[in-house]
Amino acid sequence: MSPKQLEEMYDAVIVGAGAAGLSAALGLLRSPAVARMRRQGVEPRILVVSKLQPLRSHTGSAEGGIAASLGNVESDDWHWHYYDTVKGGDWLVDQDAARLLAEYAPQTVINLERQGVAFSRTDEGRIAQRRFGGHTREFGGEPVRRAAYAADRIGHQILHTLWQQCVAEGVAFAEEWYVTDLVLAEDGGRAAGVVAFDTHAGAVKAVHARNVLIATGGAGRLFHTTSNSWDLTGDGMALALDAGLQLEDVEFVQFHPTGLAHTGILLSEAARAEGGVLRNADGEAFMERYAPGHADLAARDVVSRSIMAEIDAGRGVADPKDPDGPRDCVWLDMTGIDPDRMHAVLPQVVETIEQYAHIDPVSDYVPVKPTAHYTMGGIPVTTRGEVYRWSTDGADGEATRTKVAGLFAAGECSCVSVHGANRLGGNSLLDACLFGTRAGEAMAERIAHEPAGDPTAADDPEALELDGTLSDAVDRSADHRRQDLASLLDASAPHDPADDNPYRLMARLGSLMERALAVRCSAQSIEAALKELDSRVAPEADALHAHDATAAFNQEITAIWEVRHLTTLAGAMLSASAGRRESRGSLRRLDFPERDDERFLAHSMIRSTPVRGSSDGSGEPGYELLWQPVHIVDIPPKCREY
Repeated sequence: MSPKQLEEMYDAVIVGAGAAGLSAALGLLRSPAVARMRRQGVEPRILVVSKLQPLRSHTGSAEGGIAASLGNVESDDWHWHYYDTVKGGDWLVDQDAARLLAEYAPQTVINLERQGVAFSRTDEGRIAQRRFGGHTREFGGEPVRRAAYAADRIGHQILHTLWQQCVAEGVAFAEEWYVTDLVLAEDGGRAAGVVAFDTHAGAVKAVHARNVLIATGGAGRLFHTTSNSWDLTGDGMALALDAGLQLEDVEFVQFHPTGLAHTGILLSEAARAEGGVLRNADGEAFMERYAPGHADLAARDVVSRSIMAEIDAGRGVADPKDPDGPRDCVWLDMTGIDPDRMHAVLPQVVETIEQYAHIDPVSDYVPVKPTAHYTMGGIPVTTRGEVYRWSTDGADGEATRTKVAGLFAAGECSCVSVHGANRLGGNSLLDACLFGTRAGEAMAERIAHEPAGDPTAADDPEALELDGTLSDAVDRSADHRRQDLASLLDASAPHDPADDNPYRLMARLGSLMERALAVRCSAQSIEAALKELDSRVAPEADALHAHDATAAFNQEITAIWEVRHLTTLAGAMLSASAGRRESRGSLRRLDFPERDDERFLAHSMIRSTPVRGSSDGSGEPGYELLWQPVHIVDIPPKCREY
């Protein structure tokens, strides 16, 4: 589905149609500000652009639950959820944002239910809840049932519900359009729109907008083994870097402990919440040694590192499909779960194991290993979703946040910093829905102040001049992209067809990043990866060329742009990892094994500079790396133990 024609100027363009993007659209359209506009006869001009049909967005793969202190199964308190989120993020969490997340989580879940999400139920008819790693009662005490679930298909339920609500609201979608450029005004101070490639028509489109929201999801495809879908190629984060913006805490990538061996396919944390146990080659339930009292339901980074410690100690197991292969897995033992309950509350987990491992989890152990799952960092935003720049060049040397007018971000591609150095299970869907809604409401306030479709403003010379300036910037970017597309399709251009394979290059990049950063890293592994990235991968990405000269439905074109986005993001992630000389949350530095609050209780803020190549943490000359203090409110840092 594509718009029959593009508006001359949109009030807002939302890039991405997962939980964050759809929540933003609904938050905008249902806001008091838009209600006032409509009473005055003005309808906002909104377009949602998605490189997928929305129901294929990665939100649909979320399995286990959405966290909220509903207290439906046992007593709970949002203050406990707030504490768990800060502790889970290893104190790199902005506590003002985490407080909002926890306090408004029950309201967010109840609103989802009222819109149509079919949650599983208790015998009393309430929304059912289960345990999830790192969620406790009494500020770090016993595990608590906080994750609201729909069997093990909560993401599917939420995605379909939000999409149906958007259709009911008349939201216009541009489906299977790939956004290639985020365009800012010449001074970089405000959003101007985006450039997108309509894959159906094979045409580059200039989309002018007074407000833009980026909600493109994560970047799991940076790694060879990932639970992420094929399309999560870090597009939004790379667009921000290419536009001269910063990324925050991008060095923190969560590896989910239980990826099905050598496929990366996620086996939900719900399997352990329902009684699944991790075992090593000796049959030992080893997690009690690493996290007494929490065991298999400790935070994800703790469990992933524990699994790797067992493998490194020689207590790993081989994948039954390759019994003579590497012993780089451990067992997930689900045999203690009642079979009827297993099939009732974990149908997707069971189906995945049976279909891809050819194992019956009722009677057999399942091989698992950590899989790249979630990007904690991203485009820096306020708690209202407003994108900003962090600078240390303020008056009197003061550090400042400068908002980019009309530019917003939400979901996994953004960093409001509620996850810090490690995300708790169930908090990602909550983050996307809650802060996506807040960003939509903030956009609505800007739109109501100066709507593009207001007939009374048609003769305002200042507005006309501004729109003309913004439109010119987008049109110039679109012309450059059309030239790029023409060069990719030009069969007469010099190129080596044997080397023109974006998919093979993406696989090589995934292996490179896995060697460099998966679960653990060091200066040596980072430096080796940066050297290969700069000397081989990036030049080869720039030299890629399409094999077919047809633009329409040419997936190779978008694959080339995707691998270039991944290459851009990889350089920033490696450089930020090099600059953080400590171990915190998901980042385990073998050469700096301790957390260092004195130097690094701060958010990394990295942006590309014209010349690349440095990895020493200074950011020169390849990247500028600044540090922004963490917002500590009322939970002072202390040792993180489970």
